[in-house]
Amino acid sequence: MECPSLLEMRGIAKRFGDVQANDGVDLTLNGGDILGLLGENGAGKTTLMNILFGVYAPDRGRIAIDGRTVRIRSSADALAHGVGMVHQHFHLVPRHTVMDNLMVGQSGRRLRLDRGFVLKRMGEIERGFGLRLPPDVRVGDLTIGEQQRLEIMKALIRGARILVLDEPTAALTPQEADGLFSALRAMAARGMGVVFISHKLHEVIAVTTKVVIMQQGRVVAETANDDTVSKRRLAELMTGHEITPPSKASTTPGAVRLRIANLQTRGGVRPSLKGICLEVRAGEILGIAGVSGNGQAELADVIAGVLPITGGTLEINGKAVSRLTPREVQALGVGRIPEDRMGTGLITSLPLRSCMVLSRIMERRFSRCGFLKHGAIGRFADQQIKSFGIKAAGNHVRTGTLSGGNLQKALLARELAWEPTLLLAAQPTRGLDVAAARFVHQRFLDLRGRDGAMVLISEDLEEIFALSDRIAVMFEGRIMDVLDIQDATVATVGLLMAGVREAA
Repeated sequence: MECPSLLEMRGIAKRFGDVQANDGVDLTLNGGDILGLLGENGAGKTTLMNILFGVYAPDRGRIAIDGRTVRIRSSADALAHGVGMVHQHFHLVPRHTVMDNLMVGQSGRRLRLDRGFVLKRMGEIERGFGLRLPPDVRVGDLTIGEQQRLEIMKALIRGARILVLDEPTAALTPQEADGLFSALRAMAARGMGVVFISHKLHEVIAVTTKVVIMQQGRVVAETANDDTVSKRRLAELMTGHEITPPSKASTTPGAVRLRIANLQTRGGVRPSLKGICLEVRAGEILGIAGVSGNGQAELADVIAGVLPITGGTLEINGKAVSRLTPREVQALGVGRIPEDRMGTGLITSLPLRSCMVLSRIMERRFSRCGFLKHGAIGRFADQQIKSFGIKAAGNHVRTGTLSGGNLQKALLARELAWEPTLLLAAQPTRGLDVAAARFVHQRFLDLRGRDGAMVLISEDLEEIFALSDRIAVMFEGRIMDVLDIQDATVATVGLLMAGVREAA
């Protein structure tokens, strides 16, 4: 017997200026489905789901839930109809507790919030789906994986039967991703429907029951997730052509670009670094592996001049930089792709052309005597938009209107344009589709081939192994070990990430 249709979207269209984000999209989700929604950056996946969740109003088309046409004008409407969505960037209050965040929007009883109801629902969610969180822990103290779990619990407590997950494993460890997949399978077994948006094709194959693929705002393919589905086939359907892995030529490491000796930082609200010792040479990519929150972000901030050190030494191209400002570090040829592209890398309220020169705005090429050279800024932005295939209506558009993947491309384009001698890249392909990630990887390898040095911080072990010449594994602010790529295995690195040194 066929599962009942939970959701039907018919003829959905949405335009933003000159960009047709959705163009007559049809999508059906049945009870028990885990539907993988795939497509290149800017294909219209997130726009379609934002229409379902009431963030955008469609220009035309209709939505039916349980066979009945509904009008969704806000996220409150969506939740009332049983639709929940977990976005790439979480909507949580870090200073408040798990319980506080779960009670936001609850009506309560007799003008009082009903803590007992929320605790009861948390217990039911734990027993039904294996999702557990301590209610009185501050959200800012949770890991990224736990924060995502909280977002899912918020949706379930509000009665979601249709759950949309946008890039849900982008910041998760393999173990956290496995836990998420178990929860999604349990939801599907109870008749819920899940939409799973991801660029990690092996995960799509592992967890979904069927796959829908979009290109340029349209559905171009739909298939059951059976024995005929492979990563290669999905990549070809997404892009329209075969995706080949980047070529990694052999290189001979040259001069030391970065030298760190016994580096230490204070703890406080951030993890402390404890006796870090590292070297990175010209023509080399050093991968930094580790579970999120073990000091990788702090290490990048120290090298970039953002976070002060309390002990040890740090040299870039032979110059001590322990007390230099970020601008002075940049002047030494250091490029930086921060993990937080929205808060640190880009200013989403500015036009795209402004963000493309943000880190170099005071250079003569773009300004003189405090006056901006708008022509030069526009030409540079157009060049980078074309070079990196950034999908935008022009260099004048507000940066925040770009899709997540195109925001990342803009950040990468800006930093690579200056041919850095040392590049710090934290989670550089998070949210990028398979073709865009391959393009970025090739750019990194090209920089390496021109004697550039790179520190690659990534929670994607596939990316670490594909690009790195050596892998340093971090745990609780320390370097557990540094392995040559030919001596490293996923199992060894995974154990080191868990703090098990003996296995190395």
